[in-house]
Amino acid sequence: MAREQLLTRVFVELADTLVADFDVIEFLHLLTERCVQLLEVDQAGLVLADQTGRLRLVAASSEQTRLLEVFQLERDEGPCLECYSTGRPVVAADLAAARDRWPAFTEVALRRGFAAVHSLPMRLRDQVIGALNLFQAEPGALDTDSAALGQGFADIATIGLIGERAAREQALLSQQLQTALNTRVLIEQAKGMIAERAQISVDQAFTAMRTHARNNNHKLTDVAAAVTRGDLVLDQVTPGGRRNTDGQRK
Repeated sequence: MAREQLLTRVFVELADTLVADFDVIEFLHLLTERCVQLLEVDQAGLVLADQTGRLRLVAASSEQTRLLEVFQLERDEGPCLECYSTGRPVVAADLAAARDRWPAFTEVALRRGFAAVHSLPMRLRDQVIGALNLFQAEPGALDTDSAALGQGFADIATIGLIGERAAREQALLSQQLQTALNTRVLIEQAKGMIAERAQISVDQAFTAMRTHARNNNHKLTDVAAAVTRGDLVLDQVTPGGRRNTDGQRK
């Protein structure tokens, strides 16, 4: 499929999620996956600011990326923090040359196989709520079209979280962001439980939850809650993320 056709389908897919009571976490994870698919980057992550202004990880295209994002947030050092504080894109086309800029982050990123990073601000007018981070395994800057498209994805995520009404009502925005952050904790717990029980990777565990949610027309957050309560068991998962048996109720 041509890139233009795929891009059209992706924008329709993303727009379709922007309805009342949409699943915030699923929407943001879908966004990171489509960034990897369309922008010719290897991984993507998305961070949001909580009510205190502290950045928190909300979505990542893989467990490897999640760990790197968490590291830079805990270390308080890295491109996404700089992007959030300035409200401007931050580009490190060659991380090996950025050791003086972010020594701890750069060391870990290189060790995990990333050679370049691009952080794009999630902002609406003067309000910055987070950053979309794109990682590459090889050095190099994004081409002009990919950079513009990446910023477009960041803008879509921002609009999806804020909305016109939330842009006028700060209280509603804070509630939406806090809900997303709280939900992320629940999903991490469920991923860990499934991974440990089924002896699979956390990426496979997350795929199992998403597949179950989609197949049964449930919200991802509801599936995660059922797993943590012990009401839902996804105990057999193939490497591709497909269950050999249906989830069983205890």
